[in-house]
Amino acid sequence: MNQMSSVSVSVNGRNYSWPRVCAIAICLDGCEPAYLDAAIKAGLMPALERIKKKGTVRFAHSAMPSFTNPNNLSIATGRPPSVHGICGNYLYNPETGEEVMMNDPKFLRAPTVFKAFYDAGARVAIVTAKDKLRALLGHGLAYDEGRAICFSSEKSDTTTKAANGIDNASKWLGRPVPEVYSAELSEFVFAAGVKLLKEFHPDVMYLTTTDYVQHKYAPGVKEANAFYAMFDKYLAELDGLGAAIVVTADHGMKPKHHADGSPNVVYVQDLLDEWLGKDAARVILPITDPYVVHHGALGSFATAYLPKGADREAIIGKLRRVEDMTLVIGREEACRRFELPADRIGDIVMISGENKTIGTSEHRHDLKALNEPLRSHGGLTEQVVPFIVNRVLKDLPEAPALRNFDAFHYATMAAAQA
Repeated sequence: MNQMSSVSVSVNGRNYSWPRVCAIAICLDGCEPAYLDAAIKAGLMPALERIKKKGTVRFAHSAMPSFTNPNNLSIATGRPPSVHGICGNYLYNPETGEEVMMNDPKFLRAPTVFKAFYDAGARVAIVTAKDKLRALLGHGLAYDEGRAICFSSEKSDTTTKAANGIDNASKWLGRPVPEVYSAELSEFVFAAGVKLLKEFHPDVMYLTTTDYVQHKYAPGVKEANAFYAMFDKYLAELDGLGAAIVVTADHGMKPKHHADGSPNVVYVQDLLDEWLGKDAARVILPITDPYVVHHGALGSFATAYLPKGADREAIIGKLRRVEDMTLVIGREEACRRFELPADRIGDIVMISGENKTIGTSEHRHDLKALNEPLRSHGGLTEQVVPFIVNRVLKDLPEAPALRNFDAFHYATMAAAQA
């Protein structure tokens, strides 16, 4: 590394210290803090337990909605969705009537921390479990100089140096491409991170996983504990190699089902069809993505576009009377309160409670693949996430002042002090 530790990198109005050792942010998708507590109590996370004793431990708040894409891009840019523009996995364009995925970099409105460090001469590595995030996280990186690597576990056998900075990452790692719906998809990320740290020597690295396990299994359940025990082994290696590490999450995870295990859902499109006429309004579920088998596209945050002339306040009033609908507000208040881009949010924003989800119409949700009681996220009850640094950092704030998207700010600060 040919830069001095006093040098800083500026992006989106924030300064990041130049690291003397690798600065790593790890996003454990869906990591409700109780998962870590249960695994530590079971004696399955000695590395994390040791790191918590020697480092800095806090809780942080995620960006809202507490979904994967908005929070990964907040971590990547250091800013909320109002700045980077990614306010869900899914977007509705009322002018065209199209519903589209927000996976394309054209939807991104701010540069990433990774691009800023790359442009300053740093070596950057990004590994994501699902390919849906890869293009967004790697936007602006160039791979012809050998200083950037960005790929997903899901598509690891198709990577090239020209597009990802590495040829056939699956072969390079010596692991087959994992199934998308598996814990192994995340384990591939951790294994790749360890090998990249040893061989590629990045200055900045981001490792982000999938929440398949968390959607299926509660904290303390055997399969959940096994996942965190697996993670702990890789965390021990990364820590042992001298990296400065922040462990956080994009969102938490809560049980969203009745006592008998059946999904607890309010189908808002059906309600709006009854009140306003069929298909007069449009309910959008920002949790929707290509991987809905484990949650049926059911989360605790939704937005609705109303027809012209509709009495918005009357509709808001009716929705507020729905059981376990904890917050129903207009676009303006939602954007102000949750730092959202107004042009990508409907007329109404709805947030359901800890044990309830929001759906469109009942017939549109295929829940046959749910072989465990539904667990999901998106609301305020899934906003608290862990924030653990393997270094002592003085004056680190507490939630809600501390956000998960402060991860690289503090990771690089810790790395600069190493």
